[in-house]
Amino acid sequence: MLGAAFPTHDALPLAQALMRCASVTPADLGALDVLQGALEKLGFTCRRMKFGAVDNLFAKRGTGLPHFCFAGHTDVVPPGDTAAWTVDPFAAEIRDGKLIARGAVDMKAAIACFVSAVASLPTPPKGAISLLITGDEEAQAIDGTKKVLDALLAEGEQFSHCLIGEPTSVDVVADMIKNGRRGSFNCVITAEGKQGHVAYPHRSLNPVGPLLDLLDELRRRELDNGAPGFDPSHLEITSIDVGDGPHNVIPARAKAKLNVRFNNNHTGASMLAWVQETAAAIGKRTGVRFTVDGRATGEAFYCDPGPFTDLVQDCAEAVTGRRPVLSTTGGTSDARFMHKACPTCELGLLNETAHKVDEFAPVDDIHTLTRIYAKTLADYFVKFG
Repeated sequence: MLGAAFPTHDALPLAQALMRCASVTPADLGALDVLQGALEKLGFTCRRMKFGAVDNLFAKRGTGLPHFCFAGHTDVVPPGDTAAWTVDPFAAEIRDGKLIARGAVDMKAAIACFVSAVASLPTPPKGAISLLITGDEEAQAIDGTKKVLDALLAEGEQFSHCLIGEPTSVDVVADMIKNGRRGSFNCVITAEGKQGHVAYPHRSLNPVGPLLDLLDELRRRELDNGAPGFDPSHLEITSIDVGDGPHNVIPARAKAKLNVRFNNNHTGASMLAWVQETAAAIGKRTGVRFTVDGRATGEAFYCDPGPFTDLVQDCAEAVTGRRPVLSTTGGTSDARFMHKACPTCELGLLNETAHKVDEFAPVDDIHTLTRIYAKTLADYFVKFG
């Protein structure tokens, strides 16, 4: 055991203050001001970095290496039907031991936990601690972490390791750590034929059948058998649409949407090329013209287990008595950018209610996560300092 356990500051007041800012992406509405105020009191130098309409914060205390960075986001998804909530989604009420609010899980409470962990450090460490917090994770992720990180690296900033507070836990807090993520490829396929009367199909060109043939061929292909740390890649068709025309009219066009969650056997570019080549072959055979509009919202990446993941696992186990597993499941996160700068992993609260009505985090879990972060920080500067 490297660092001794010690009491931590209560993360709840800061968590509630952050959640009371209705920072629905990409709006900030004061969330970063709240965070900056808390960090400046702890001796951090704060720098606001705005790209486009997105406000971001880079806060740093200390100099040199090792440099421990905590990354996250203060933007949240919309609350949806507020009438379905049992509380105001931005009031951050505590009921029956649960902090209920949009962003409780994803991921304002984790940010507060980390700030409280930093406040608990008994002495300033040798090296640096920083927070890279964006307002653009839940949206396009164009003007957030990627641009902030690119700008900092261009200035010569060096990062040793990064921990991201995304909600990775499944059944109990800290039962899972992400050390990689699958890529995500979104695609819209439009098939164009020739409209006509169903009684005279020879005078028309129905795009529906060829589109279904294309989707079936894509769906039946076995992309791979998995990769180290990853499950097999898989494709899901999410929409097929020809409009709401009458029964006796062959449509001029049909459209489909699909998503591929892929491991590091593939890239977004290779996914696009595969769909385009398959569409071209079927188009040549049938005469239907296909347009393929696809892009990866995140590439697959994998951080090999090593000293940093060992440390985070050790600290989580020391606090909870359970050793978290390493996993690459789930959606994308800003780890897809941070891993390019340094070894990166993710650990946060339970993800069960993320983006749902009455999103909540048990208060006990918030305290537990704070203790894990505090021990991780204390032990990190002993191990890597």
